[in-house]
Amino acid sequence: MLYGRDRELAAIDGLLDRARAGRSGALVLRGEAGIGKSALLDHAAGAADGMRVLRGTGVETESTMPYAGLHLLLGRHLDRIGGLPDAQAEALRAALNMGGPEAESDRFLVGLAVLTLLSDLAEERPLLCLVDDAHWMDGSSAEALLFAARRLDAEPIAVVFAARDAVAPECAAPEFVAQGLPELRLRGLDEDAAAGLLAERAPDLPGHVRREILAGAMGNPLALLELPGRGGHGSAYERILRSFAERIAALPEPARGLVLLVGVDDLGDAGVVVKAAGRFGAPASIGDLEPAERAGLLRTTPDGRLEVRHPLIRTAAVREATLGQRLAAHRALAEAYLERGDVCHHAWHLARSVTEPDERVAAVLERTAETERNAGGNAAVAAMYEAAAGLTPDPAERGRRLAAAARASADAGLPERAVELAARAEPDLPDPLARAELTLIRASLADEQDRAADAHRLFAETAATVARVDPRTSGYLYFQAAVAAANAGDFAAMDGIAAEGARLGVPNAPHLRALSRVFAGQNPLADADPADGVAALRELMDAMSACYAPRERIRAGMWHLMVGDVRGAAEVAAELERRFRDRGAIGLLAPVLMLRTRTDLLLGRYRDALTGATEGVRIAADTGQHRIRVYLDTGLGQLAAIQGDEERCLELTEEALSRGLPPSNVHAAAARSLLDLGLGRYDAALERLADVVAGPSRQGAIAALPDLVEAAVRAGAPERARDAADWYGDWAAQTQQPWVQAIAARCAALLTPDDPDPLYSKALALHREGGTPFEQARTELLYGEWLRRSRRRNDARARLHAALEAFARLGAAPWADRARAELRAAGESLTGGRDDQASPDDHAARLTPQELQVARLAATGLSNREIGAQLFLSPRTVGYHLYKAYPKLGVTTRAALARLDLG
Repeated sequence: MLYGRDRELAAIDGLLDRARAGRSGALVLRGEAGIGKSALLDHAAGAADGMRVLRGTGVETESTMPYAGLHLLLGRHLDRIGGLPDAQAEALRAALNMGGPEAESDRFLVGLAVLTLLSDLAEERPLLCLVDDAHWMDGSSAEALLFAARRLDAEPIAVVFAARDAVAPECAAPEFVAQGLPELRLRGLDEDAAAGLLAERAPDLPGHVRREILAGAMGNPLALLELPGRGGHGSAYERILRSFAERIAALPEPARGLVLLVGVDDLGDAGVVVKAAGRFGAPASIGDLEPAERAGLLRTTPDGRLEVRHPLIRTAAVREATLGQRLAAHRALAEAYLERGDVCHHAWHLARSVTEPDERVAAVLERTAETERNAGGNAAVAAMYEAAAGLTPDPAERGRRLAAAARASADAGLPERAVELAARAEPDLPDPLARAELTLIRASLADEQDRAADAHRLFAETAATVARVDPRTSGYLYFQAAVAAANAGDFAAMDGIAAEGARLGVPNAPHLRALSRVFAGQNPLADADPADGVAALRELMDAMSACYAPRERIRAGMWHLMVGDVRGAAEVAAELERRFRDRGAIGLLAPVLMLRTRTDLLLGRYRDALTGATEGVRIAADTGQHRIRVYLDTGLGQLAAIQGDEERCLELTEEALSRGLPPSNVHAAAARSLLDLGLGRYDAALERLADVVAGPSRQGAIAALPDLVEAAVRAGAPERARDAADWYGDWAAQTQQPWVQAIAARCAALLTPDDPDPLYSKALALHREGGTPFEQARTELLYGEWLRRSRRRNDARARLHAALEAFARLGAAPWADRARAELRAAGESLTGGRDDQASPDDHAARLTPQELQVARLAATGLSNREIGAQLFLSPRTVGYHLYKAYPKLGVTTRAALARLDLG
């Protein structure tokens, strides 16, 4: 019986009930040491009737071993890895050092593999995963499990983490960050519950002792269980540890040694522990475990492993042992694991058996790291090289090993860790090229984290140091510095980089100058010539077309957009999306979806924009790509503006405006201005856009210039639009894109009061060559308005009907209302209500974005498993979305899906 935990028990029981019913859930239990987290996990395990239970515990001594916790949790089911999609199976095998081909370094693919494996296990019976002392779990395992937990949906799976709060210096622990998961914080028991628990534990205590214990325990359940009969002073935490220490000390010597060995090992393999005991102290056998088991210190898990009954027993065992005893225990385990053929655990325990630099041990770690590299485990390689560096006496060798650890961390998709290791390595590296390689790691992360100014400085400073010894590397670093400066909106710095590159004679100096010209040309109404900016961008695209790495290929797609080549950008996005989905490269998919969202918006594929951006936002949030998440939000904000959803538009653009980083803040301001324009708030739209184009950084503002022109004309201030219209017209002429030139003609028509008819006609002719349906409808609307005012009502109706039909099809409600109002003013009687509602034949409009993605893929004949691999969902969640979609669509089979238009 658990006293005083009715609320917590109800939460856990509800979680289990929902899992049995097929609805996933996760929970994080937080509280101080001894507060009852482990007891609640025990309750969950005992209450999991009909469920498979996986249980793991974070171990402080193993917290630097990548994926050690995952190996412990999934160990009995690793034979299932072969049933995962190939990319996921390879990634998980590499993470767990199981050999196989070298896998992609996308750590999120490991999380997806964990999600699929858990889902597979849950197909047989509901699954409960319990993780105690999650704060001590190695970061790689915690990240993979949290990624999976956040993506659970329609599986019969429950996941419960227990993590300690650091409430006092003596029990401080790392923070377990579980953003996005519900949490339950455990407090001390109330007075009645504490008294009841103590009475059950020690019914014969004298009254004054009972009162003293209740006061000292402060509602901590473990203190109430351990303190009766034991005096002393100090916090409840300290007195609990003393209690466990006394119980350990009372054991026979062989049992004491076994408790310490279990305490410093993560696997708890009984054979290894007993073998190590023979080298550690008095010879021991399996029978010597019984005293520790009877004393409530050790227990055997269902799969035969040895573990402590409570995490604080491990703390007590390690703390009470002398330094010599701890080192001897690690040496004994190292030898036992070597005999077993486990070189990884041999190396780790050997590293913990010394306290001073030791080149012999460091060399063992390095050799083992290279063995792990052959197995594809870059995270383990990084950890072993870091440990080797810590034991290396020679500074240059230490720097070399730290640099190897930094590179392996970057290859493992652990950029923050790579940056930390690179910073530690640099002072000990005499070779400037080696330092440059590490700077690339540090600066790249700074740029991704919106610290573009820091990235620019790091890139540029390092480029200067290697210019004489390796001009090609220097030029590459200068190019990255220029890109970072552009991201920071520092165009003067870009000019400086171009000049410095030319002075030093780096091979790509013309590219540096071209990049500076490109971004100068992206600042509308500035001094730069837009024609020169477009020409420079084409120079870059031609020069670099054969040397695109994945992220550079995404950048190239953005360059297509910057010259108005929407179709080209869409082709790049589609190709990369297919490639990254096939490879399971979720970390690269978010920026691709960012590119795809922009092209879908321009091409009028609003439903695709919604599904892609919604997925992209979730992936970017899961993978920590905050700049991309904010950028995607602005795309969704633009869609909300077109559809007249003011509340959603304001919500989606708020963060970008508050961060003030281009181009997202410019796109956010443009989205709000487009909303104002659609709702007839012309003055507000004009003032906001005028502020944007007058600002120091206008990257991303070109597309908003036509909105400024229309807002100014409708606000009765056409003179404020002429410069914008002229600049946009010059830029449009250079792009040679019909849809851009159509918009330029429309802007010119707005500013031609006498006879704009030829310009409107030209605009429509250009629109019909292909391009952007929303912009074409806007041109039809403006032309129709002018025709109506010119008393050419029949001509006006044709244009206004075309505009209304397009706006209705696109769901652009406020714009459809304007077209409707103009038709009425032209003498047409409209009946039957609004015609911008979804057609009965518009099947896709009935589905959520996730349901639509799943249904489209299912219609192609893909299985749930194949769809899950494409969308980074579990197969069961895919099935759940299909279950929800079928009745909405009036079908029951994939074959019927294939006959529907889900475009």
